This record gives sequence, C-alpha cells and structure tokens, in this order.
Amino acid sequence: MGTERKLERIMKGGANHRRIQILRLLERQPGLAEFMIAEELDANLKTISVHLQRLTHAGLVEKRYVGKRVAHTASPLGKHLLKFLRTLD
Repeated sequence: MGTERKLERIMKGGANHRRIQILRLLERQPGLAEFMIAEELDANLKTISVHLQRLTHAGLVEKRYVGKRVAHTASPLGKHLLKFLRTLD
C-alpha cells in the first residue's frame, strides 16, 4: 500500500470528534471494553462499536481478547496521532 493511502486511512480514522474522544479515553484508561467506553462517554453502544471498528481499521486502536471480553487500547500509532493533535490545541 502506498504511503499516501496509508496516511489517508490514518487521518480518516481520527477525523471525528467522537473517535478522538475514544482515543483520549483509551490513552488514559487502556483495556476498556466497548460498553465501558460507551458508559464513560455517555454514548450509544452501537455508535461506539462503529467508531472502534474504524479506529482499529486505521491502526489507531488495538484489540485484545480477555476471555469473552475485548479490551481496547490506543496503539502506538494512535498515541502518536494524539501527540500530534495536542500540538494543534
């Protein structure tokens, strides 16, 4: 995959206020399940699920299975994106 397409996927993955909220939350509290993220952000579970899929596809979030639960964590790439976004605040 070309560098430009990879960068596009990453930028699209983080180009939403709710996805940025999720990344920030996972940076502070790694290992959260979908329902925990939805509760913490007071958001619809289905909406959070879709955002997590996009973040995972972009390589910004990593999933780890813990029994029947899926733990989500900001990936190293996700943390780099957050660092970049802080420079824009």
